[in-house]
Amino acid sequence: MRNKRKLLIEQLDQKLKPFKEVQEVLVPGKGWIHTIRTTLNMTMAQLGAKLDITRQGVKSIEDNEAKDKISIKSLKAIGEALDLKFVYGFVPKDGTIDNLINIKAERLARKIVLRTNQNMKLEDQSIATEKIDASIQDLAAEIKREMRKSLWD
Repeated sequence: MRNKRKLLIEQLDQKLKPFKEVQEVLVPGKGWIHTIRTTLNMTMAQLGAKLDITRQGVKSIEDNEAKDKISIKSLKAIGEALDLKFVYGFVPKDGTIDNLINIKAERLARKIVLRTNQNMKLEDQSIATEKIDASIQDLAAEIKREMRKSLWD
């Protein structure tokens, strides 16, 4: 089961690899639709005709995109109207899904180990910093191996 999970993670990371550079793309302030339409020197009325909506409808769509209130369905339709391919997805902030899991596992392990050490301190049985770090790394590796659901709490 663990090997299957590891393989799934590796496969997902491979699928997401082409999108790595997307993290650097800055969304235009007025949104992509407005930016592309104006760059193509297309009027709202012209885009509206392609979408079978009014000029005001196009304005509303552009405003909604700029406010992050647009549906994927609308974006696909606009892409078609502009002869562009609409693409969406999720890109890991830290490079890969594997890195995301490593970060979450270490964070959870640190929380568990430090909480345990705090309890031990109260009983005057705390452990050395090097031992704490080693314990965190060991527990993080175990959490990752087991892919505990608590990783996402």
